[in-house]
Amino acid sequence: MRRTDPFRTLRPRRAPGAPVRPRAPRAAGTRRSHRRAAALALTGLALLAAACGRAGSPPVKGPQPDQLPVYQVATGFQLPDSPTWRAARSRGHLVVGAKEDQPYLGEKDPATGVYSGFDIEIARMMSASLGFAPKTIAFRTIASANRETALQNGQIDYYVGTYTINDLRKRQVGFAGPYYIAGQALLVRTGEKDIHGPQDLAGKKVCSAAGSTPLQRIRRDYPKAIAVAYDTYSICVDNLLSYQVDAVTTDDTILMGFAAKAPDELKIAGKPFSKEPYGIGVPRGDNALRFALDDAIEAHEKNGDWKKAYDATLGLSGVPAPQPPPVDRYPAS
Repeated sequence: MRRTDPFRTLRPRRAPGAPVRPRAPRAAGTRRSHRRAAALALTGLALLAAACGRAGSPPVKGPQPDQLPVYQVATGFQLPDSPTWRAARSRGHLVVGAKEDQPYLGEKDPATGVYSGFDIEIARMMSASLGFAPKTIAFRTIASANRETALQNGQIDYYVGTYTINDLRKRQVGFAGPYYIAGQALLVRTGEKDIHGPQDLAGKKVCSAAGSTPLQRIRRDYPKAIAVAYDTYSICVDNLLSYQVDAVTTDDTILMGFAAKAPDELKIAGKPFSKEPYGIGVPRGDNALRFALDDAIEAHEKNGDWKKAYDATLGLSGVPAPQPPPVDRYPAS
């Protein structure tokens, strides 16, 4: 699995063997200047995060760390019908799958190894409700294409990382939630004038993560687009900035973070064109764990933890907190 530094996403590079788009001399200098400035700005943010961050703190300037909730660990909690919970209790901590390169959602500080973002806070809420101190979580970066395998093989206890609930995945894993509703969107360069929505993608190179729902939708619903897949969205953004692709597509939550970190370079084109309910992936058949997490999601939404966590992480992208969606307690499998 290819690992990537979350703060390298604006350091453009050309994919091996990819064609170089011809550039007008004057415009080329402007674009190079913009990309250098963006890379320097993002490097500054990385240094700020490394100097000032702590576990759970936002990766860039924003609310102070004490604005994140302190999650109350459930005392005496027992879940004997869950083999996943029993294994974690025997081990002494939870192992949670996450993303490491998604701004404001799931990021890993390359200097400290600390994970932060809205999904990371959701994972910590769940840990507290299951009777484990959030600071003891062992986070493990899992690429989109490997999520089901990681849950099936017992590499992780649960997964929180922009994981869309759908019927196909329910045949392989279980889902608690949803805890958030996103929508597929398009990220383009700020100078892009031809792409306003998916209807404009014919003949355009559109990048997304391998194994992701957005990639599948582009291939199925917009076959005239040229779909390009990489392990991570940050690599897609690299290729967007270096003019190797014309757009990046994934959930608007992910794209909002990239655009917020480089507003002079990137923008979201048009409106979302799908609904993506985010769930917490668990091993299929562990209904005791799934239902316990459903309870935990509702409890943290009710007590205000959910909104506080959103405001201190994903809310930094400039989008106010929406109303959390109702939990879907689908029948035991």
